[in-house]
Amino acid sequence: MTKQRVLTGITTTGTPHLGNYVGAIRPAIEASRDTNNESFYFLADFHALIKCHEPEAVHQSGKEIAATWLALGLDTDNAVFYRQSDIPEIPELTWILNCVCAKGLMNRAHAYKAAVDANLEEGEDADKAITMGLFSYPVLMAAD
Repeated sequence: MTKQRVLTGITTTGTPHLGNYVGAIRPAIEASRDTNNESFYFLADFHALIKCHEPEAVHQSGKEIAATWLALGLDTDNAVFYRQSDIPEIPELTWILNCVCAKGLMNRAHAYKAAVDANLEEGEDADKAITMGLFSYPVLMAAD
């Protein structure tokens, strides 16, 4: 039987909360205990840079989230647990994918569209304060 791959990450922008536990951590730990799964869980510190520009806060959040995963029973013998920024292939692949991804496709990305809509509702320029990180967020997700 072919193993199913499970991948999820938590963005390191704050203290872990109930939503992280219910939506990601608990189901991930359960999935990692299934021998039919290959489980990969990560601290999404590159994703955090889109929202948080305070390196110390991102670092502290990463420590808190890692401690939470481990305290709640993640068995690192049965799952790969890593920090996104420790994998050099992720930004490399992100760049390669950015070079072949159509801008029109990115214009339809939900996070970008939501930010544009919010700006327009406030009477601001459509792209006010929208970074390339936010715009190309789905490409980073694909590289993960």
